[in-house]
Order: sequence, then C-alpha cells, then structure tokens
Amino acid sequence: MARVYNFSAGPSMLPEEVLRKAASEMLDYEGCGQSVMEMSHRSKEFDKIIKDAEALLRELMNIPDNYQVLFLQGGASAQFSAIPLNFMNGSGKADYIITGQWAKKAFTEAKKYGNAREVASSADKTFSYIPKTTRADFDPDADYVYICMNNTIYGTVYHELPDTGDIPLIADISSCFLSEPMDVTKFAMVYGGAQKNVAPAGLVIAIIRDDMLGKARDITPVMMNYQIMAENHSLYNTPPCYTIYICKLVLEWIKSLGGLEAMKERNEKKAKILYDFLDSSKMFHGTVVPEDRSLMNVPFVTDSDELNAKFIKEATAAGFVNLKGHRTVGGMRASIYNAMPIEGVEKLVAFMKEFEKNNG
Repeated sequence: MARVYNFSAGPSMLPEEVLRKAASEMLDYEGCGQSVMEMSHRSKEFDKIIKDAEALLRELMNIPDNYQVLFLQGGASAQFSAIPLNFMNGSGKADYIITGQWAKKAFTEAKKYGNAREVASSADKTFSYIPKTTRADFDPDADYVYICMNNTIYGTVYHELPDTGDIPLIADISSCFLSEPMDVTKFAMVYGGAQKNVAPAGLVIAIIRDDMLGKARDITPVMMNYQIMAENHSLYNTPPCYTIYICKLVLEWIKSLGGLEAMKERNEKKAKILYDFLDSSKMFHGTVVPEDRSLMNVPFVTDSDELNAKFIKEATAAGFVNLKGHRTVGGMRASIYNAMPIEGVEKLVAFMKEFEKNNG
C-alpha cells in the first residue's frame, strides 16, 4: 500500500528519511549488534545518542548555557501539574491566558496548587483568536505567566508574545516545536510533547532557565522535580530511549535542510497554499482570524455538516487521512507539521478544488 498523507494533529507523520534510517538500524545500531530498543540507557551507545540529541537541539534553537534541556516522560499534560509544583511557590500566584483546551486544562490543574488566575480568554468565540493583553493585565507578584504558544485544536498561534515585564513567561510549544526559529531567552521555560514535530509519542522536552530550578515543593513527586531531572541529566530513571533516538534523527534531518530558518520558509509556503485556497473558496472557509493563524494547524469548514462528513470520507479514500476536526470546532483540520511535504498540501488543495467543483 502506498503511504498516505497523514494530517493528524498527533501523533503525526515523521520524515520518510528518518523512518528509513531507523528501519536500517533497527536490528543493529551502528555495529553494536543490538537495536536501540534493546540497549541499556546506561550504555555508552545510548549516552552518545542522548548527548548528541541535546547538542543538536541546542544548536538548532540557539539555547544558551544557562538553560537546562530535559528529556522527560508523561507528555505535556504531566507538566500541567509539574509547573505549579516547581514554580508557583513564591507568592503562590500564577497568571494564565486561556486560548484553548490545553491552556484551560493547565489552568485547571494549577488551581489545585495555588492562586491561579485567568487573565484573558478567547473562549467567547470558540478560541478563534489570541486575546490581546498589556503588561498592566498581569499581577506583578505572580510567580509566572503561562501561555499555550500554538493551539492545536483551534489553529491559533502567538505571533507576538505577551508583555509580562519581569514575570517569568512559560509556554507550551508542543504543536509549533521546531517549526521556526524561537528566541528561548524570552522565556523562563518552554516545553513540548514530541509527537507532533519531533518524535513519536512518549517524550516531552523541557527547556528551563537555571534560576527557575530549586523551588519545588517538598511534596513534588521525584519524577516531576525538574531540578532532580537536571542533576541526573534526564537519566534519573529509564527514559524513553527509542523516542529520544528518533528525536536525534529528526534533529539531524532539520539540520540537513538548513535549520529552523529553512523550516520556517518551508512551513510558510505550505500554509500559504492552503490559506490562499480557503480565502478564495466559495465552499470551504477557515475558522481563525487571519492575524492569528497557525502555520501548523489549519481548521476549516463548509456550511453543512453533511458536506463536511462527505468530504472527510472521500478525502480518506483518496489517501488524505485524519482530516476530521476536533468536536469543539467541527468540520476539518489539516495539521501540516514539519514532516508534511509541500506536495501533500498541494495535492490536498487540488482534491478540495475538485470536491468543490463536484459538490458546489
């Protein structure tokens, strides 16, 4: 069977080059006679894999030396609890901007551990925009401000960061990780689940400024204590070894394409193809205000639930899979992460044009 174009929001498609490389090394990794799936996380072979992965990430993202890079488990959702346990321990206050389901879940979790406050929300319009804030909106005593950088379900993204002054800014970057250059120094912490742009499911990467560490509550589970994970170089326990290995291969692939500037150019080209069609179509239209559109996740609808269902069914049969939108938005969503080739978006748009012609 030919490979399909997988527009899933996650787990998502991986670069074919990476899959082929991993397949060639499945039984024997670099002559050691075993698979990465089998080797000890204390072995010299895996020690090189995880160190190379960190070095590549630091190079690609230009991560300064005063930031720790942690390879963790539990996914992004585990960080919803870990963040307040580690950081909401000064004033016991934190400010959250609610731009979708994941920010809302993080906020709900933080309220268990202190005075978490909703500063702004775009729930009034089904999270179809990024709410505007000013420095005056934030509590100067807050231990941190929390945002979700790119909203997978709703297709919005921060093109301009909120001005938080001296308050540490923390961002969930799961669905825009490595999609374009990012100034890490503007954040006290960024983190992301790997299953969209970086690797298979099972890994979350956290990048944390050194001065944020060492503040965890006594009750913080050891597996959620960022300082302990940093002191043990992400090897306090057995990490998701194979996922970190695939992460390393993906980072090598990004570097081979020219780094994050080249990735941004590639992603902008893909997004423009799809958004330009949506803006000109009489049948399909996007759900996000243009100024807040994501490069990664593109939700769109027709004016008919029946037509939406027909489109999804016929698209799936044609090899364009996982286009069904989230239940809170409806319609369709095309997640066009790094590994989606430009031709995949071009062929999707050609299919959409044909569908509109036949059903208009």
